[in-house]
Amino acid sequence: MVRIALTAQGKDRNPATSSDNQTKKRNALTESIRMRSTAKQRTARVAKGSREKSRTTKQVSAESRLVSLGLELPPAPTPMGVYKPLVIVGKLAYASGHGPLRPDGTFMTGRVGADLDAAAGKDAARQTGLTILATLRRTLGSLDKVERVVKVFGLVNCTADFQEHPSVINGCSELFAQIWGEEKGVGARSAVGTNSLPKNIPVEIEVIFALK
Repeated sequence: MVRIALTAQGKDRNPATSSDNQTKKRNALTESIRMRSTAKQRTARVAKGSREKSRTTKQVSAESRLVSLGLELPPAPTPMGVYKPLVIVGKLAYASGHGPLRPDGTFMTGRVGADLDAAAGKDAARQTGLTILATLRRTLGSLDKVERVVKVFGLVNCTADFQEHPSVINGCSELFAQIWGEEKGVGARSAVGTNSLPKNIPVEIEVIFALK
């Protein structure tokens, strides 16, 4: 009697219900495959976009940015003491302290907080950055050989009560960001005040660069 009952129960199964379950499983599997395929396509598009953006960024060189900005470099300065304007060790280039040299070969002068305001000091820092670019180009042959800015150290010739040293040195840092981009043109930095600089220049800046 037990075998008969089990057989009867087996015969009572609904074929339509079993077919519906199989259809649902197939549909779920198909949807899962479709979603994975869509996700892979989206990832591929993002990766392609990133590669294209990277290629576009690389095409805009430091030298071409310099030209597009219409910037004029002063003559590369000669040492004012027993030192080299730029020393290369491995993949690092150490730029000695530079001042704001004009295209005519004269220095900008004045003490920030007394002779100059913060805006004029910032202009002097930007001109100092251009002077450093001139030294880089003379030694390396091209600004495109620079991989990135590593460290900027800026001195501001100022009065004792002047406190805006970082905003003054921004003149140089902002220039480097224009030349090499915000990612590679902005590095670590120090900006401090001093009561005197050679020839009464407003700022003196030294920089460490990483080379390609």
